[in-house]
Amino acid sequence: MGSGHYFWAILYFASLCSASLANNAKINFREKEKKVLDQILGAGKYDARIRPSGINGTDGPAIVRINLFVRSIMTISDIKMEYSVQLTFREQWTDERLKFDDIQGRLKYLTLTEANRVWMPDLFFSNEKEGHFHNIIMPNVYIRIFPNGSVLYSIRISLTLACPMNLKLYPLDRQICSLRMASYGWTTDDLVFLWKSGDPVQVVKNLHLPRFTLEKFLTDYCNSKTNTGEYSCLKVDLLFKREFSYYLIQIYIPCCMLVIVSWVSFWLDQGAVPARVSLGVTTLLTMATQTSGINASLPPVSYTKAIDVWTGVCLTFVFGALLEFALVNYASRSDMHKENMKKKRRDLEQASLDAASDLLDTDSNATFAMKPLVRHPGDPLALEKRLQCEVHMQAPKRPNCCKTWLSKFPTRSKRIDVISRITFPLVFALFNLVYWSTYLFREEEDE
Repeated sequence: MGSGHYFWAILYFASLCSASLANNAKINFREKEKKVLDQILGAGKYDARIRPSGINGTDGPAIVRINLFVRSIMTISDIKMEYSVQLTFREQWTDERLKFDDIQGRLKYLTLTEANRVWMPDLFFSNEKEGHFHNIIMPNVYIRIFPNGSVLYSIRISLTLACPMNLKLYPLDRQICSLRMASYGWTTDDLVFLWKSGDPVQVVKNLHLPRFTLEKFLTDYCNSKTNTGEYSCLKVDLLFKREFSYYLIQIYIPCCMLVIVSWVSFWLDQGAVPARVSLGVTTLLTMATQTSGINASLPPVSYTKAIDVWTGVCLTFVFGALLEFALVNYASRSDMHKENMKKKRRDLEQASLDAASDLLDTDSNATFAMKPLVRHPGDPLALEKRLQCEVHMQAPKRPNCCKTWLSKFPTRSKRIDVISRITFPLVFALFNLVYWSTYLFREEEDE
């Protein structure tokens, strides 16, 4: 066997030995990790029932720093006044009893999955309605113990939280939903929660909500005092802005269209009674259905919402168009009655004239006392008529444009239709101006 073969055999043997030594080193390192865990958490060495000491080992309160990572916001319910959120919740504190040797920096931290092995803060979510942990495939929780005794607890949870809403400006509103965390049993003499310095709350990028936009979030403190003491509390305020484009397409534009369709009856003939009645009733029922559908998706609150003002006025306009036809129908029948009365009067006058002419023909020899056709200047009746003529000539008449324009339409029913064609759109346009300016400016003031 040549020297080259000996060289490759020695190299192969050396590589096998180094791999074996590395595996043994890993096994020994894991054994050391197990020994460290047994050393700091062994029976009789650590009691999870006793809270950690304060800063620098004093008897002050234990300081627990909190930070959150909002993974998703599933639903925001107006009718239930709640919202659902999934987040990664983290707590960090220092427990002097958990210090250990890091083996010259090789052991960065110890990992646990059982929270009952160490002391845990008794934090709870005060505005929680429902909540659950995630256990697929394994429980989404871990505890890291660092060499200096610092403990990091992280868990993924889903919560349904109460969110009291003020719907006076709905759907032009903004809502503030809070997430409150507090200590249940430890008072501020024993336990204090603080926000972690530097980005205490993080939100996933491209957070998508169907009807809202998350504008911003604010962190604050909300310590509460009760009969049993003062308890530390943290809160996050999430400011949501409602997306108006959905309501513009689904509510406002259809309501405007229904109101405009109800005005079509003003342009129909007065004698088209079935068409005008069916149009008015159909638009009224459709508007009522639209209003009930909107109210079904909202809680029954005691105050008036912006959407209530809109639907109420639109319903009033549609109902007013139906009443306008009733008035036109009544005026049309009144005009017809007057025409019939005038016709009868003309017939009677014509009959009386015919009778008088017949009487003149038969009594041509009779004499009548005739009044003079021309009066003398001193006659008092002639003076009175002259004064009246002078007064009329001195006071010239001012032409009235509206009366002149309305005189083109001989019947009252036609005049009502013509006035409605102008009045209804003008009043509705004025209402829109007042409505949008009022609620949009109020929204800016609330900001």
